[in-house]
Amino acid sequence: MTTTPEAITTAAMRPARTRFLVGGGLLLAAIVYLILTTAAGTSTYYYTIAELRARGGTAVGEPVRISGAVLGDSIVYDADTLELRFTTVNIPGEQSEIDARGGLAAVLHAATTDPRAVQLPVVYHGPRPDLLRHEAQAILTGQLGADGVFHADELLLKCPTRYEQQLPQQSASR
Repeated sequence: MTTTPEAITTAAMRPARTRFLVGGGLLLAAIVYLILTTAAGTSTYYYTIAELRARGGTAVGEPVRISGAVLGDSIVYDADTLELRFTTVNIPGEQSEIDARGGLAAVLHAATTDPRAVQLPVVYHGPRPDLLRHEAQAILTGQLGADGVFHADELLLKCPTRYEQQLPQQSASR
């Protein structure tokens, strides 16, 4: 039996092609695995403070994102340990509701002056942000502890009155 050059080339390519397909399949499986585990590990739910409180013990330890108004009198910062403690109060989670109540500045002011507003104590470790003040909007990512304190890993702040005062001047100068 004689073997043609084409048959030899085809036979030699089969193992290489098989290795290529197996390697490609493993690479694809690894990429899919990384995407799924990364997405599952970083997913957080957004709650208002009232919604988080209503969940009770089922919310403990779950990674969540919340937003609330800062109560200025509650801010305590230890520069030695970089521990920041403050209390946030509930604000609406829907932009349409915020707009209907007169905008973010009005909502933050109303929340901080309402003695019946749902409150949540927060602890954060890191430098004290410059925008942390009374009636600032705090957007926090972290988890609720069994002690009822929200342990924030990330802290973002908005101070709407600071920017609202600057906008008319910017538009008038043009």
